[in-house]
Amino acid sequence: MAKKALITGITGQDGSYLAELLLGKGYEVHGLVRRASTFNRGRLDEIYSDPQLSETHLFLHYGDLTDGSLVRLLDRVQPEEIYNLGAQSHVRVSFDNPEYTSDVNATGSVRLLEAIRESGIKPRFYQASSSEMYGLVQEVPQTEKTPFYPRSPYAVSKVFAYWMTVNYREAYGLHATNGILFNHESPRRGKGFVTRKITRAVAHIQAGLQNKLYLGNLDAQRDWGYAKEYVEAMWLMLQQNQPDDYVVATGETHSVREFLEESFGYAGLDWKQYVELDPRYLRPSEVDLLIGDATKARRQLNWEPKTKFKDLVRLMVAADIQLLKDHREGRVKVTS
Repeated sequence: MAKKALITGITGQDGSYLAELLLGKGYEVHGLVRRASTFNRGRLDEIYSDPQLSETHLFLHYGDLTDGSLVRLLDRVQPEEIYNLGAQSHVRVSFDNPEYTSDVNATGSVRLLEAIRESGIKPRFYQASSSEMYGLVQEVPQTEKTPFYPRSPYAVSKVFAYWMTVNYREAYGLHATNGILFNHESPRRGKGFVTRKITRAVAHIQAGLQNKLYLGNLDAQRDWGYAKEYVEAMWLMLQQNQPDDYVVATGETHSVREFLEESFGYAGLDWKQYVELDPRYLRPSEVDLLIGDATKARRQLNWEPKTKFKDLVRLMVAADIQLLKDHREGRVKVTS
């Protein structure tokens, strides 16, 4: 009988890659989806392109981490693994809407943990934690033992969810694990995130459809990996006999400026001719440097990143150039 998994945030970048991974392993996958006025499942298109796979092994349920539907859903689905990827995940937006960010990311995680406890099921639980929790970093590189110093409402909400996951693990014996993932990107990254904003702009500038790209802090340094590889680390965490917390990272750091140079250079463009600073995109409190040490994940999970920074950037630019070409030729509707 197929193992069942529930994914919150299944329509997002990580959720869609994780769903594909689990379906490929023979899982029955259930996803929690917020009802919206627009169709927001474009990232699941590759799954839906295989009707036999999607119709027999993928099930979507309307619900939200901010409502009380979770206990009923768990009772109905009886998942053996739960991946809590649902979140308001944009750091800059969290400054504008800290209440909603906290309700979804922090209180939402408690609602899900409580639903697990009340339902009486014994699943393995994964909490999507974030490198943003380190904020004003206390050591370089950051490990599982590095103290947190969050610098945004988003990061604060993730610290809350992290410690709640640890608390439920210790108080109730829940197989609950935190994955502290550093920045991970892909062609499915949301258009509002700086990496995808850059790669889409390159495609549009090259095609003569855009003249300028407005960004905030170009000196911020991040540890960027490939999301498709990072979801495998999530799965590996829940295959361990004992729950634990893991950093998932490449161990390299690159600035936004470097990302610009690689992206525009791949298309034969000089980024300095197109990029301008817009103070609206600056954070009230900045995180200057993030770089993770994934030694524990390498040792205990036998996981390591494969895609290098330059290859990731080029992969994303090439995908956006192709996506725009397909759209202009009427082969695809640009939604992601």
